[in-house]
Amino acid sequence: MKKILLIEDDAVLRDNTAELLELLSYQVDVAANGLIGVEKAKNVHPDLIVCDIMMPELDGYGVLEQLAKNDHTKHIPFIFLSAKTERQDVRKGMNLGADDYITKPFSEDELVSAIESRLAKAAILQEIRGKETHLAEEDNTDELNTLSDLKSFFEVNGTVYDFKKGEVIYEEGQNSNIIFLINKGIVKSYKLDEQGKELTTALYKASDIFGYTSFLQNIPYQETSTALENTEAVGISKEELKKILDKNPHITYELIELLTDDLKGVKDQLLQMAYSSVQKKTASTILKFAEKIDPKAGASIKISRSDLASVAGIATETLIRTISNFRKDGLIEIEGRNIKILDLKKLQEIY
Repeated sequence: MKKILLIEDDAVLRDNTAELLELLSYQVDVAANGLIGVEKAKNVHPDLIVCDIMMPELDGYGVLEQLAKNDHTKHIPFIFLSAKTERQDVRKGMNLGADDYITKPFSEDELVSAIESRLAKAAILQEIRGKETHLAEEDNTDELNTLSDLKSFFEVNGTVYDFKKGEVIYEEGQNSNIIFLINKGIVKSYKLDEQGKELTTALYKASDIFGYTSFLQNIPYQETSTALENTEAVGISKEELKKILDKNPHITYELIELLTDDLKGVKDQLLQMAYSSVQKKTASTILKFAEKIDPKAGASIKISRSDLASVAGIATETLIRTISNFRKDGLIEIEGRNIKILDLKKLQEIY
């Protein structure tokens, strides 16, 4: 029977949640504040900890920091409970090393799903630690030979981040500490010119890596990234990635290729913005979004007109007039914010 430690200062919520978990066949220990919670974690060694953020004596951040310093508790999966008003503070907890968070009020399914997924991940990591010494664990990145291996390393060892649609993931000028791999969703990266006009520099979909600047120097993020739809990503620190690259030259070469492709894409986009007609820019942008969001022929894509315009490098009003003409010509169909490609071949011919 798996042991769960629930740290929550609200007595009603604590009792109700503990009862629910016990009905689901978990052994539950409870603590009314952070200080008690830390001591119980060290004594009972639970399989997972569910912890409130705002508490007397010691808040959730303090609990996580203290347990991370202890060899016996630092690997215990840790899930934050947060009120909606604390949503902006959740990122702080994730950066400290939390595995997940649940927003109050939460449903039974949300709680069970979060617990089961974190216990499963912990079981995998425990098997790895049980087979290898600490030194061997430090050297296991020598077995990574391809970019696919690196992505698997992200998924097993990275911290999971959930971003709501429209949420900023990082801003230009911030410290570039984390590099991300997208599990699901769409992310756009963009820069603002002196007039505040947005230029989209890249679109990323599931299985894409983003957020890298320099792997050797402490260069801040050079652009801003935002979730175009609800997105799940895993991230590892730039320092951890640098250690992997030091031991795995093959992955380094593949990342160089990735960077080269990104630079080529940005260059092509700038050339298109400078010299292509409005029709070509619009057609190219629709095709680009369709490829990232849903590559199936005849599928609909849901994207804002402003996002389309920022990628194309034209005014939103100009883009709206152009796609209206495309609709009249039977190339696309428009329903609200949805665009459905009706004649892919002709659209590609314009591009």
